[in-house]
Amino acid sequence: MSWWAQAAQTPDAGFEQAARQRQTQLTKPAGSLGQLETLAIRLAALQRREQPRAERIAITVFAADHGIAARGVSAFPQAVTQQMIGNFAGGGAAISVLARTLGASLEVVDVGSINTGAVPAGVVDARVASGTADFSRGPAMSAAQLEQALMAGHAAVARAGEIDLFIAGDMGIANTSAATALACALLGAAPNELAGPGTGLDAAGVRAKALVIAEALALHAARLVTPEAVLARLGGFEIAAIAGSYIACAQRGVPALIDGFIASSAALCAVRLNPIVLPWLIFAHRSAEPGHARMLAAMQAEPLLDLGLRLGEASGAAVAVPLLRLACALHNEMATFASAGVSAGSAC
Repeated sequence: MSWWAQAAQTPDAGFEQAARQRQTQLTKPAGSLGQLETLAIRLAALQRREQPRAERIAITVFAADHGIAARGVSAFPQAVTQQMIGNFAGGGAAISVLARTLGASLEVVDVGSINTGAVPAGVVDARVASGTADFSRGPAMSAAQLEQALMAGHAAVARAGEIDLFIAGDMGIANTSAATALACALLGAAPNELAGPGTGLDAAGVRAKALVIAEALALHAARLVTPEAVLARLGGFEIAAIAGSYIACAQRGVPALIDGFIASSAALCAVRLNPIVLPWLIFAHRSAEPGHARMLAAMQAEPLLDLGLRLGEASGAAVAVPLLRLACALHNEMATFASAGVSAGSAC
């Protein structure tokens, strides 16, 4: 059995019940804090502790290039992937600012950029190859490369050590095409239903992108019979690494906060590879990419935020962290009716 198919941990029903019971005793009407209550209860069950927390946070951005970029499916040139890797490492990217503000660790992992030289200082070199192959002409990667990319995600979670929460981000020009192709294959959807602007395509560009993806799906149709085959033929190294990180989180008992469109495509792949992973995924926000809603629905996910974000990099997930911290603080620090000497309400 491949490591990614091995058993994951399960949320603790005892801690969930205890947290649910505590919520009924806090000095507020039952249910009045909505999803903040639900978050605290869920984190208590996942973390197996009476007082859930979201203080020790590890953010890992996985970067890679995509052969499909040669088909003109992105508004930005492929060189931007490598440039942004340097920007992450230099602290100038959006996720760099957010990580600093949150006091979270930030690791950048190059799993397959087209750079053939040394990676920038501060970047983990886990390159599988210099980008995937053009999946409209053949498989994006081999089975061996898929395994290596998945393992890069596993290794990142291991390096994170003892944490309360893991966040994965992405960087890779043309990776919305890969994510769309994966979603279409796994959900049985048409590319013109899920394809979006990505880095800023106009309407004509989106239509052309959908046609390229449709061409690729037709090419691989007979071979898309397992989740592994779908991910190898249509995915990206960074998407596979993110999927691997989510599976590793579930196996280690670490909740993962899921970013937007690319991260959700990786989450969908992870859940198809190992369905027990799903309870460990907390979805941070609803991306502006049109295909995101379909993926969320397939995983029965209700994201915490809807801010029109579509940057990636783990930025949307990072923005949601204060909500989790507030949910934990309210659950842990509010007085109970008994300790505050407040009369509890009664059903009538």
